[in-house]
Amino acid sequence: MNNSSKQKLIEICDSEDDQNNFYTTADDDIADSNFIYILNTILSGTARLNVLLPTATILAFTIFAPLLTNDGKCENLEKWFMGFFLALSAASCIFFSFTDSFRTATGRLHYGIATVKGIWTFNGGRTKPCVPSDYRLRWADIFHALLSLIAFLTFAASHADVLDCYRLVVPRKVTNSVPLVVGFAVSFLLVMFPSRRRGIGYPFLLQSDALYYRN
Repeated sequence: MNNSSKQKLIEICDSEDDQNNFYTTADDDIADSNFIYILNTILSGTARLNVLLPTATILAFTIFAPLLTNDGKCENLEKWFMGFFLALSAASCIFFSFTDSFRTATGRLHYGIATVKGIWTFNGGRTKPCVPSDYRLRWADIFHALLSLIAFLTFAASHADVLDCYRLVVPRKVTNSVPLVVGFAVSFLLVMFPSRRRGIGYPFLLQSDALYYRN
């Protein structure tokens, strides 16, 4: 084999090695990008838990429950007040799960509630987004509303004043452990299956997150 043939063979081998290195780098980049996307999804969902969970409702319930139940020493009227407040709080968990928002061409922010036909704004439905069907009610909204409701009812049913008010006897281990287990399970599901809604109390600027672009 002459020198020119050897030189061509060396060049071919070098070019094949470069291509293999290129493909390996591309595969690594794809794997890294997939890992980063999954990590960003988890971290983004975790950061939104304070909104997706009924945090404000639970805080309000914690403040008013001792007042409405007289520290657990309820009479008939106080039991009715507590029942009404409990139902109102549960309804708020469902309601806020269905709220959404959008901006008009002028940049004005409008809030509304998702329906089967689209979003119904709180100004009587006069203002609508460019594509109302993008905001229609979905099964995922019902799923998130149920998770929020379960989290609140578990907390409320484990509240000491509520149990004393209705003369319910529950072991302390149950009242201490069940809310934690349910809260962890609900939080995990909300992180894995996040909501696309940008409702009341949700920062609208987060809608620029690519993870939550509407289909």
